[in-house]
Amino acid sequence: MKHFVVKTIANAAALLVAIWLLQDITLTGDSVGRKALTLILVALVFGLVNFIVKPVVKLLAFPLFILTLGLITLVINALMLLLTSWLADKLDLSFHVEGFWTAVLGGLIVSIVSWAMNVVLPDGED
Repeated sequence: MKHFVVKTIANAAALLVAIWLLQDITLTGDSVGRKALTLILVALVFGLVNFIVKPVVKLLAFPLFILTLGLITLVINALMLLLTSWLADKLDLSFHVEGFWTAVLGGLIVSIVSWAMNVVLPDGED
């Protein structure tokens, strides 16, 4: 359970940095509390997308990993961010990613920040 909470916090922080750095990734809300709740819910959706969908896509795209020497990971991360945006819209969460290239850059930012957060935050696996 602690690992799940740490991953969600890391995802939320990573998404927050991407929202802060890129004007085409937006999170809207009436108040700070509403925005924080929306961010946590979007982080949960993003975590579920990465847990369920991403491994399947990576398996299907394995030949492209070899062909592109792993650069296809940027495209896959962008697609996961776009899928999260689409699901957030369906769930009436005010999170939106505008465009593929914004998603590529956002996916790169989210990957780097999420990695750094997972290094810094304790996960309970001592």
